[in-house]
Amino acid sequence: MQWLSPENVVAVGTAVLGIVASGVMVWYERRVPRRKRIGYRVQMDNPIGDDVRSGRANRRLGLFDETPGMVDATLVLLRIENDGSQGIDRDDYTGPERHGLTALFTDRTVRGVSVTQPTDTDHLMDHFTAERGFGYEGNRLHIPRVPLNRGDHFKLLVLLSGGDVGRDIRLVGGIRDGEVHPNRSATPDDKPPLFSRAARMISITLTLSVLTLAGIVIARDDHPLPIGCARGTLTVTGSTAFAPVVRELAKEYKGKCPGSDITVDARGSEAGVGELAALGSQSKRAPAMIAFSDGPTPTAGGAPDLLGTRVAVSAFTLVVNEGIDPGRGLSLADVRRIYRGQITRWKQLDPRLPDLPVVLVSRNADSGTRQIFQRRVLGTWERAPSTSLDCVHQDDTSASVMRCELDSTQKVLDEVARIPGAIGYSELNLARHKGVRRVPLDGASASIEDIEYRRSDYPYRGVEYAYTYRRPPTGSLTAGFLAYVSQSTGENVIRTHGHLPCSAAAVLPLCADDDG
Repeated sequence: MQWLSPENVVAVGTAVLGIVASGVMVWYERRVPRRKRIGYRVQMDNPIGDDVRSGRANRRLGLFDETPGMVDATLVLLRIENDGSQGIDRDDYTGPERHGLTALFTDRTVRGVSVTQPTDTDHLMDHFTAERGFGYEGNRLHIPRVPLNRGDHFKLLVLLSGGDVGRDIRLVGGIRDGEVHPNRSATPDDKPPLFSRAARMISITLTLSVLTLAGIVIARDDHPLPIGCARGTLTVTGSTAFAPVVRELAKEYKGKCPGSDITVDARGSEAGVGELAALGSQSKRAPAMIAFSDGPTPTAGGAPDLLGTRVAVSAFTLVVNEGIDPGRGLSLADVRRIYRGQITRWKQLDPRLPDLPVVLVSRNADSGTRQIFQRRVLGTWERAPSTSLDCVHQDDTSASVMRCELDSTQKVLDEVARIPGAIGYSELNLARHKGVRRVPLDGASASIEDIEYRRSDYPYRGVEYAYTYRRPPTGSLTAGFLAYVSQSTGENVIRTHGHLPCSAAAVLPLCADDDG
């Protein structure tokens, strides 16, 4: 019989195995390694006092109403737990701040907090210290980088004022290869049931999918690619600051889409966009290339066939050698004087700083990081001329300061760490480099979280663009990879590397406000 061909036998066998696997998955659900997850839920949100009605007014008489600043006092009990299947270490928290997570209480002010936990996790209390970032200000409660074994949890009893119960409470922060999400339980401390709704839905969906797949294989003999995948070759070039994000996205896409070959060749924003424009004009058709740029580039402005897509908001930072400690940072006026060559020794800025010569370690003209620095911080180009090829020997001794230019962010960080008195600039997430110190600007530190929630006017930030030559053809690898960048998997990778994805609804206004 024709249906007993080897291919069909394999397909039917696969369907049977899939059904068995579905049942095993539900039974074994809580033991299967998945992404790291921190879950949170509000177990109590109560006023302190009773509600009474007097005439036409309805006002809560709280126990603290006579205390200054404590009108409308409320108590919130927040449970935070590792509800994934992998342990979480301190280094798994991805935020640039000392603390790991931030609890946000809408329209309320945090007045005090107490940590509670079961007796079998007393060791967690050692992490709740001010030195590790534990504290609060305004409506934010900073939670340290607490390591949590699978199933570990702790609770925070938070005293608040100035708002009513039921206001939105969120926990924000990043977990490498994981997520922070709200969860729920039937009763405050119940464990999730073995057969959860998600497990049942996944089981049913998987079973139907496998049966459908078996039917398709029996009826047809072709092998289509997964939805959203494309075959072919693609070169991704441009920004060195954004290159770690692109490399991870390319690796994931190639793993999911057989037949796709993506090469990442980061060489600087302007150089990458220039190469794309040149290849497109020579061939008169869209080359299989995407050029990422830290902000819009001059080349794109002069090439009408280049199409730019806003991908992410990136934060950048000034960095100095660790031997220079400018305290609360530098003002924009000081930075501009330094890059005009008017400050030649650090002691001229502050007598407490060491008497070392200022060495400017810059990116070359192809760098989008440099272009954003010039546009948003200096307000002009870097006035001090380049006087050194190796950042050590000053070839033009008539210049007031030594300045060198390098072709990657990593090289800038290496040289700033090596040279006493050196100053440079970098994408924020890459600036966690031994031997360098990040520098606040006008008293504001670089924080992607503050930028997202509009709590900071930190100037050194910009929008990452993905340029193509005209609109890529539907079904091409170029179009498929661009779409993948804006999907949920791409968004997670972008956030993991310390950027904000423009495809997220909350971030879209920040991307649209780019003044490039």
